[in-house]
Amino acid sequence: MRIQFVEQRANVRGRAVCGDADRSTSRTLCTTRSPKKAITCSYVVRSASVRSSRWPTTSRFSSAAVPSATMLPTKGPKRGLSLDRIVAAGVRVAATDGLGAVSMGRVAAEVGAATMTLYRYVAAKDDLVDLMVDAALGRPPEPPHDEDGWRAGLRRWAEGVRAAYQRHPWALRVPITAPPLGPNNIRWLENALTCLRHTPMQEQEKLSTVLLVSGFVRNETTLTADLTARLPEGAQAPQNYGMILARLADPQTFPSVHAAISAGALNDEDGVDTEFEFGLGRILDGIDALIRSRLAPP
Repeated sequence: MRIQFVEQRANVRGRAVCGDADRSTSRTLCTTRSPKKAITCSYVVRSASVRSSRWPTTSRFSSAAVPSATMLPTKGPKRGLSLDRIVAAGVRVAATDGLGAVSMGRVAAEVGAATMTLYRYVAAKDDLVDLMVDAALGRPPEPPHDEDGWRAGLRRWAEGVRAAYQRHPWALRVPITAPPLGPNNIRWLENALTCLRHTPMQEQEKLSTVLLVSGFVRNETTLTADLTARLPEGAQAPQNYGMILARLADPQTFPSVHAAISAGALNDEDGVDTEFEFGLGRILDGIDALIRSRLAPP
């Protein structure tokens, strides 16, 4: 059986390889390279056009991960099983027992199928995890209206990404190794760029702005998750850091630290929301300064 396939693999530089292969040979037809940036999560796509009625199709993930040319299924898909069900089962396992508990065998057990059956729908565990993250991210907020302004739209976007991570903190443990190619990731990227469409920023600057805001949201949410991971459910983080630091740090050696301690800055009761709002606000202020500089007369 002859196969025409396209394989997209992203690394630091970004690379797409197009080829034509049969069962025993593969020949590269063209190679293109272009720099990309990882915005929110990693995704590897293998899309195939196979001249066989036995190849499974999907409805939701039109460019979902499928086995490579050397891993062609010999049987059709299991009746009642779908890629959506497999991805949803993986999300349930990650939510219940953590990302480390996700395996092809565990997910197969969740959907009542043999482990090897999953490979008819997804090529490898890494591809499954990428699909899980994209599904967990969900769809972005409603597209911003022109009257909202770029700042309100980008703030809503950042809060939406943060909320998705808070619902699925296991997704923060998935390393970012490639630019976003999942359907939901692309929708979020489109939404953020739409917020900036009427600004005088260059297209590269718009992408850099999305990367900046996304990186802040991910880092702030990860830090909060790490700090609260071992706390009982509903408990607050201890507020005695300033007292502990005062006993450990010599005021003569660390006068600025003790100035902050004396002011009570380390013993305030501000929660993680306050820190998030402060950081996001300063980033938006910086973007606003850039936009104003572009609008100012020469």
